Amino acid sequence: MDETSQKIIDAAMSLVRDKGYVATTTKEIAKAAGVNECTLFRKFESKKDIVLQGANQAGWRANVVPEIFKNVVWELETDVEMFMRAYIDRMTPDFVNLSIGLRAPQLYEETKQLIMKVPQAFLESFTNYLQQMCRKGKIPEKDFQALAMTVFSATFGYTFLNASFGKELTDVEKEAYIKESVQMFVKGLGQ
Repeated sequence: MDETSQKIIDAAMSLVRDKGYVATTTKEIAKAAGVNECTLFRKFESKKDIVLQGANQAGWRANVVPEIFKNVVWELETDVEMFMRAYIDRMTPDFVNLSIGLRAPQLYEETKQLIMKVPQAFLESFTNYLQQMCRKGKIPEKDFQALAMTVFSATFGYTFLNASFGKELTDVEKEAYIKESVQMFVKGLGQ
């Protein structure tokens, strides 16, 4: 990809993150990229084309992949903290807001699979981890998919609310939230 095309993609993705897809115009994208609108349309078919190409670039996705959850030590409390921290550290407010912008009805059929990769990476990795912990005799047999969804929902909720409201909603810091959530989860498992 040439430098001009990348500037256009970066401008479009920044605007979608900040304003949403519908509110972003090609005129604004061109201005933010430092090109004229004709250049934009020589490089891309449409605003949708620009955004879909950006959504497929690794730099415009949070790096939430199964590999980030591999550093387990087979101690429940430590490992659940690692899962939550790895997700929260990568799902910055910018990525949360971009993810929301990519859910516009005009894009959603094309972006849904990309957006779902993030929760899928967490849920599959954490479910697998819990199953292995059970096989090792460290936790009792449970519905591990439901438990993974519980931990993911708590992690996602904190991340989403923090991105949306920051300190206006709560002043609970990330580390305190993780520690308290994990202690409640571990206690609920009877550990």
